Amino acid sequence: MNKVTGVPHTFHIPVMGLAYTIDTPIKVARFGIASVISIIEDRLVEMMRSYYYPTLNLEYKPISGHEEDSRAKRITDYLNLVNTIVQGQFEKLRNATFEAGSEIVKYFELLPDDSSLKQLYRKMMRCSDELEKLEIASFLRKHMRPGSIDVNIMTKLDRELYVKNSDGVVKQDASDAVAALRGYAKSDLSNSSVVFSAGINPRLFNYLASRKEFEMNPEGSFTKKVIVKVSDYRSALIQGKYLAKRGIWVSEFRIESGLNCGGHAFATEGFLLGPILEEFKSKKQELIDTLFKLYGAANLKKDCIQCVQAPPIQISVQGGIGTHDEDLFLHRHYQVQSTGWGTPFLLVPEATTVDEETLKLLSAAKEKDITLSHHSPLGVRFYSLQGTTAEAEKSLRICNGKPGSPCTEKHLAFNTEFTKEPICTASHKYQKLKIEQLVTLQLPQFEHQSRLNSILGKECLCVGLSNSAAITYNKVFIKKLNAVTICPGPNIVHFSKVVSLRTMVDHIYGRGKSLISSERPHMFIAELLLYIAYLKEQLQSDIPFEDQAQHKKYLATFYGNLKEGILYYRNLPGVSKVCGDPFHRDLSRAEMDLDSLSLQYAMILKA
Repeated sequence: MNKVTGVPHTFHIPVMGLAYTIDTPIKVARFGIASVISIIEDRLVEMMRSYYYPTLNLEYKPISGHEEDSRAKRITDYLNLVNTIVQGQFEKLRNATFEAGSEIVKYFELLPDDSSLKQLYRKMMRCSDELEKLEIASFLRKHMRPGSIDVNIMTKLDRELYVKNSDGVVKQDASDAVAALRGYAKSDLSNSSVVFSAGINPRLFNYLASRKEFEMNPEGSFTKKVIVKVSDYRSALIQGKYLAKRGIWVSEFRIESGLNCGGHAFATEGFLLGPILEEFKSKKQELIDTLFKLYGAANLKKDCIQCVQAPPIQISVQGGIGTHDEDLFLHRHYQVQSTGWGTPFLLVPEATTVDEETLKLLSAAKEKDITLSHHSPLGVRFYSLQGTTAEAEKSLRICNGKPGSPCTEKHLAFNTEFTKEPICTASHKYQKLKIEQLVTLQLPQFEHQSRLNSILGKECLCVGLSNSAAITYNKVFIKKLNAVTICPGPNIVHFSKVVSLRTMVDHIYGRGKSLISSERPHMFIAELLLYIAYLKEQLQSDIPFEDQAQHKKYLATFYGNLKEGILYYRNLPGVSKVCGDPFHRDLSRAEMDLDSLSLQYAMILKA
């Protein structure tokens, strides 16, 4: 077992898009690697059921979307199916012969070199005493573990679900996120976690508190655990307290860089990853004590159960990690239990599901090809890769005079500007109505075009982020809608070729030749530069008069936090030893970039 965490590996593969990690556990869990499935798109889940059941020579029985609680049923059955496949793979692997090319050998060769199991495996391979060799092999087989099968729910994707009663009246029946959570809760996954991202959802979290599956076992552990993805310590404290008061323990806080990550980007007010991790490190025990006090009281009140000891809380981090040295520094200096490697694994077909055409785009991606776009209908900034088939399809619709997408999934349908029933801002219906409204305003040409571009820029993510699996497995997700959207983090530009699982894991653990150039800036510097660019954008934005006072306050906070972050990095112990002199050289250059904005910043504050 790994010395620190008790799990085989010191990294995990985070959720990516909808399709890209939809079956990642089937690909990597038997090798002890943890990964996260998105369960928000149940039509995609149903499509994957139709693909994987025949691989087991089992009959695929469709679950119609018209069935009662179909969303939860689809999710439960798919997770059970994935678990069945993984457990079967793992048992076959565990009973394999220790010989060159076998999967059991691959399992141990992939482990980090400081793993006690890895070291014992190497001892066995050198051993000449057959009896001792058999004893070690038996011990190794007994202590092998598959990687956890975790799921992700983006808390804000909680669209109301409706049914029509006998009188024809539409009434509320459930909601997206709650149904997804129910599907996970009813699954037979164990030693598994649900990862919540995007903040507090009272309805979802209150429902979570009603589920017995997330309660502590008599042994003091959890069959199903809760992980909360956060951007800073304050967010962890707020969400942790909210859940603890309802008798839910957060087993892990997963810190994600605000800007140096893929998918939706939730920029902080200039708080940088290093200082954020430092605060978690220094306040971890305080966090545990605070949450346990509330958790213990809630459980005593709810079930009359006296909790005598706080369960452990793990801290993990993800967003822009690219080298073994960075990974090692995060583990050693900040004492994180796991690091998330997402974007690089998009170039590992043995781990993720990316169609061939998109793989070629990813491999060739340059800095100019990755944009922090406004494409998401959620109104949250979203990293996009240019040149995708989704981008081409969107442009073709605009050229044909019918902008917007058919809205088949409606997971992002939240806008009620023109309709009683919520619709999606990427839909044809919304864009038609919004453009008609824009024409009536008779704005100056520049402002009209700017607003028109904003309307037309929205992109269907439900289908675009799902189609890669349909293409890869020769399935149909939505008829006549085959375009692919992909959302890698900025770090993708430093990974330029498709590689094997073994090659990527060796890169993470510092074995063999590095996959990236030595010219790549350190992840902390890369994030700092992204925040400086973001600040520059905010300084140049056109803010309505009534919002200017608040905007000035925001800019002052943002600028001050960046300056404090730079000072923190300048005094960060051990960073030069691990990262070398270029770190401080690049830090000085970044500070000069920030200082170059100071005059513009000062003028705005004085205005």
